[in-house]
Amino acid sequence: MVFFRKIGGFFLDIVETFVIALAIFVLMYLFLFQPHQVRGNSMYPNFQDQEYLLTDKITYQLSEPKRGDVIVFKAPGNEEYDYIKRIAGLPGDSIKVEDCHILVNGQTLTEDYLPENLCTSTGHFWQSGQSITLDENQYFVAGDNRPYSSDSRDWGTVPEKNIVGKVWLRYWPVDKIGIIRGPEY
Repeated sequence: MVFFRKIGGFFLDIVETFVIALAIFVLMYLFLFQPHQVRGNSMYPNFQDQEYLLTDKITYQLSEPKRGDVIVFKAPGNEEYDYIKRIAGLPGDSIKVEDCHILVNGQTLTEDYLPENLCTSTGHFWQSGQSITLDENQYFVAGDNRPYSSDSRDWGTVPEKNIVGKVWLRYWPVDKIGIIRGPEY
């Protein structure tokens, strides 16, 4: 009888440990961090297809998104999928695509994370040389692989409420593990 009590206690300890670990995982997933997989080449060369990233869901509860941040968001009109792009324009900014560059408030956006010869073209959302001013809580996002990225140039701005979080860590493949740092503007 004592043997069965010990076995029962052992299994109860295992179940208890599993339930606590599951509860911690669920709380972290819902409120702190969420894994995402890069799908496609729209963020090449900085992020490759099939890489795994960890998204920080709490940073933007405490501070505002910044230009250059890589974010995960629900695209307007296609909110069942998560997209990964870089913030180029902030609320109140005037954005224009001209001469292969993004201009923010009349100044060429410095994008050292992109190849030098990359040409940024307009999309379906507006014409070359046309300027748009971002409303409050609106962000202009762009993929790093500009010729092959569907982003704000094609479907407009991203409302702040659609932002899931900031990409914080690349954890796969193993040889590329590291914290994701945005450019300093």
